[in-house]
Amino acid sequence: MGRSTEWIPALWLDVFNDLLYEDNQLDYEDQWTLNFSYSQTDTVTKDERKRGWKVYAHCARGKFQCASCRKTWPSARVVVLFRYRLQRGRGTVIMRPFGQACRRCQDGFELGGFSENEVEHALLRVFAKIRKNCYGEDDDDDDDVSSTESTVVRTRPHEDTLCEACCMGICCQDDS
Repeated sequence: MGRSTEWIPALWLDVFNDLLYEDNQLDYEDQWTLNFSYSQTDTVTKDERKRGWKVYAHCARGKFQCASCRKTWPSARVVVLFRYRLQRGRGTVIMRPFGQACRRCQDGFELGGFSENEVEHALLRVFAKIRKNCYGEDDDDDDDVSSTESTVVRTRPHEDTLCEACCMGICCQDDS
């Protein structure tokens, strides 16, 4: 299945709900929701930590298109940041995708598109973190290879000046 260059929040919501309610990834009585924030960072304050917030940065494969020149490019280093907590039977996951800039135009960060498989892989990792950190389960996936290592994808070297996450100091470039 081809990868769209368009950022589609509904795809993430649909896969989240399918994994949650059809595959029972969080097989507990708690109700979980997925929301989006396009300004959150990986910083968790002491007060937020006390209130149960945790952060997980996932490195995914995506595809981008420049809004100015329409150039497209793939990337194996797209940061998707998740903030999550469980409080009084209600779980919240807040997600932020990070963008990349076009090498040619360099006039702002574009949000990328993701395949359904890539979305599912990212959300399965988040659910594993939730099971470990909110329910005390072992994280079986810790030894699993990350999405960037599972298949060789030929892309140009990562350019941190064109990566929104790198510019904020939270890129996954060194994770592999």
